[in-house]
Amino acid sequence: MVGGGRLTSDGGRATIEALFKPIKPKSPFPGDGLVIVRLRRAQSMGTQPMTSARVYEIDLLRFLAALAIVLFHYSYRGHAADDLTVMSYPALAPVFKYGYLGVELFFMISGFVILMTAANRSLGEFVIARIVRLYPAFWTCCTITFLVTLVIGEPPHSASLARYLANMTMLSGFVGIVSIDGAYWSLFVELQFYVLAALLVGGRRIHRPEPFLWLWLLASTAFAIYPVGASYSLLIAEYSAFFIAGAACFLIWSNGLSLPRAVLIACSWGLALFQSLQKLRSFERHFSTTFDIFVVEGIVTLFFVVMLLIALRRTAFASRKEWVVLGAISYPLYLLHQNVGYMVFNVAYQGVNVHVLFWGTIIAALICAYLVHALVEKRWSAPLKTMLNVSAGRVQRLAVRSKQDASQAVRP
Repeated sequence: MVGGGRLTSDGGRATIEALFKPIKPKSPFPGDGLVIVRLRRAQSMGTQPMTSARVYEIDLLRFLAALAIVLFHYSYRGHAADDLTVMSYPALAPVFKYGYLGVELFFMISGFVILMTAANRSLGEFVIARIVRLYPAFWTCCTITFLVTLVIGEPPHSASLARYLANMTMLSGFVGIVSIDGAYWSLFVELQFYVLAALLVGGRRIHRPEPFLWLWLLASTAFAIYPVGASYSLLIAEYSAFFIAGAACFLIWSNGLSLPRAVLIACSWGLALFQSLQKLRSFERHFSTTFDIFVVEGIVTLFFVVMLLIALRRTAFASRKEWVVLGAISYPLYLLHQNVGYMVFNVAYQGVNVHVLFWGTIIAALICAYLVHALVEKRWSAPLKTMLNVSAGRVQRLAVRSKQDASQAVRP
């Protein structure tokens, strides 16, 4: 079984099996020596214990971020530039033109959640977990968008079989192939973050991430001011502050507040404000309009305040198991809503009341997202995980056998 082998004196086998051997630290992030004290304190305060596998407030935040992005796309972005849709919704546009910041909140949440889920996994387990989490819903939503585009899509919405197949890898953005849906751009950013997280996991540094986070913050600050080619992209220098802040919030949530972590949060907040300002300026050029800098920076600051309150376990009043469903549908909602919604607007705009069309499309997107979660993710994620674990085990055994055969072949 994967991760079930014992290490031997054979260096090759030890290296290979280490990729799949579960990491079993004494505590989620050992070193502080106050695990039991903090657990009892958390329980006495009525907050979630440190051993909780889920922070329900994060599920709610994830859904609110996705909904803000939907409202941004439908009320403002589609009509404001690039002729994506003929329909606008002026009643909400002045407010939800700032909804694009939901992506930044997604990145903060990702920093928190990825550090949590990677804590006790080997590199192989981490990679499999990410594949299982991302691909079933993505394949489904990408296919739906492709089929809808073939049926009702008109320029600028178009798709070909080759483009669809390239998109199904989720790697098309890295080779310059246009995405079938505009929302996919953030997935490429997330994948870059996963690579960095995988380096920490593979290097056995996931339980001591602070030095890496500080180096990433300092390098991102330098490259944000002086962008330099590929390094700027590899460090995700446009959004790194949000990932770093989310990771720092998880460290506070798991091990408690300390001065270095507080300083890390403060510095990442400063960089996040700068990164948000840079994006605001690019948006103003693209949409030929103005965005209120105080609103943008205020929203970003609010993200930091809310995430810090969660990290400090001061949000028990908002912790509800019911949020799990909302969190679960957020990913398929994000994947499915944008271009499909635009095409529906373009087809139905002339014959349907604008309010009915706007809100009806949102409701339909929510229903479709739930169906993708219920019929695809819940049914197929476990079989996919089993298949990948079995395949990884076979690869592991073949690699070990090849190593042993090679060792025997060179013996006199």
